[in-house]
Amino acid sequence: MSDALWQRQLAEGLADMGLALDESVQARLLAFLALLNKWNRAYNLTAVRDSKQMVSRQLLDSLSILPFVSTDHLLDVGAGGGLPGIPLAIVRPQSRFTLLDSNSKKTRFLTQCVLELGLKNVEVIHGRAEQCQPSQPFQQISSRAFTALDNMVNWCGELLANDGEFLAMKGQFPDDEVAALPEHWQVSHQQTLSVPGSEGDRHLLIVRRSPDSRL
Repeated sequence: MSDALWQRQLAEGLADMGLALDESVQARLLAFLALLNKWNRAYNLTAVRDSKQMVSRQLLDSLSILPFVSTDHLLDVGAGGGLPGIPLAIVRPQSRFTLLDSNSKKTRFLTQCVLELGLKNVEVIHGRAEQCQPSQPFQQISSRAFTALDNMVNWCGELLANDGEFLAMKGQFPDDEVAALPEHWQVSHQQTLSVPGSEGDRHLLIVRRSPDSRL
């Protein structure tokens, strides 16, 4: 693994995406990536093992949904290795991020990231979405490689504000999942994501309650 390679890939990728981040923020992103790479050997946090693909498939992919994050407190469900939650939290220090995962090994890793990177805007919760009881519902809930859309709305619907939205990151467009969405839920917007250095399709689906189902 080459630090210089990661630095170049990140700088070039951010430029391609039109994201201007200062050097200290980029250094923090790369420090997170180094932690992820180190812990992945023992904790199986991500399937990406090739160091040449990590910047694209982990950092840039996570940041591809940045233009759609509009809330000041986002919940990332099935946070796993902290994607997209940790990269988003690093570039949006003015916002709060809650990372939820039921796997204790993964939440231990996330807690270590918060400590080592000094992420004062991140809270880590170990538990299942169905058992989570926030003080108030979230306006936005993100997910990446979490579960099918119908499971997501069934498990996490109570955590979402009545007029809130899910930001569901997917690979190929999931026609079957969209068709299987329960009544009163709909895809309000779909966006093809362009991730520099990444092969294959990437999509963002914004899922909301149908207007006639909101109280």
